[in-house]
This record gives sequence, C-alpha cells and structure tokens, in this order.
Amino acid sequence: MRNAASMAVHPDDCRENPVMEEAAVTSWAAWLRYLLAGTVFGFIAIRSEIIAWYRIQEMFRFDAFHMYGVIGSAVLVAFVSLRVMRAAGATALDGSRIDYPVKEPGVSRYLLGGTAFGLGWGLVGACPGPILALIGAGMPAFLVVLLGALLGTLTYGALRRFLPHA
Repeated sequence: MRNAASMAVHPDDCRENPVMEEAAVTSWAAWLRYLLAGTVFGFIAIRSEIIAWYRIQEMFRFDAFHMYGVIGSAVLVAFVSLRVMRAAGATALDGSRIDYPVKEPGVSRYLLGGTAFGLGWGLVGACPGPILALIGAGMPAFLVVLLGALLGTLTYGALRRFLPHA
C-alpha cells in the first residue's frame, strides 16, 4: 500500500520526465489537502470545545453528555461513510482501495491499548488528535504533550513486535 510520504517526489528530480513531474505535483497537492483537512479539523475541534480540558474531565466524571455525543456521532458517521465509500468503490487520495481488514478479537490488545490511551488522555486532559491545534490556540504547555506523544510513538515502534497484535 502506498502512502503520501512514499509518493513524495522532489520537483527538481522531474524536469526531464513529464510523468515524474505530474507525480510531484500530485504529491504536493495531496500534502496540501492533508494540511487543509487538518486545519479544518483543528478549527472545528476548538470551536466545538472537544479539546477543552474541562469537557474531557466532565466526560471522565460522567458529568455531561457533550463528549459522548461528539464521539458517538463521529463513530456513527465514520461507520456509515466507510460503508458508502466501500460500496461505491472510492479510493484514498493516493489511489489505494479503501479497505479495513477484520481483526481477530483480542482482549489483551484492547485492554492494554485502551488503558494506556485512557490514562494518557485523562492525565493530560487532551486527546492526541488536536495537540497541534492546542499549541496553535496558544497553549504552549502542550509542547510537552507533543514531545511525550512523539516519545510514545518511538517507544511503540521499538516494542511493536513484542505487543499482542504483532
């Protein structure tokens, strides 16, 4: 499966080859689409208060329906959208087929992953998705959270083969 990073071609490498030049333009256009989608997501996340620590604390204390409503509607929209895109034969931005393989259920995978994710979410007061939006909204303390997320990703990469899903 190809991704945008593997498709990235430097424009200087394409001067004599029109096919390569088109691939370079396409990869830059794909990156711009991702940037635009991320910017829109960040704006919506800030305006809907899903990145606000008090909303997250309300959720973990079962004090308000706000976050459960947002998460539940996101799951429903994703479920329906994936079904429709798959039935329509839609492709991803890189041209690959949209597919989601069914995995074998594994209690340890979900228990360990969910516990680690939930603890981090509860301790930090933010989901990993909008970290950049929080930094962009003027909360520099989330630079520490970003560093932690990057270190966690590196740790996961190093330990991946020892984890239950490998």
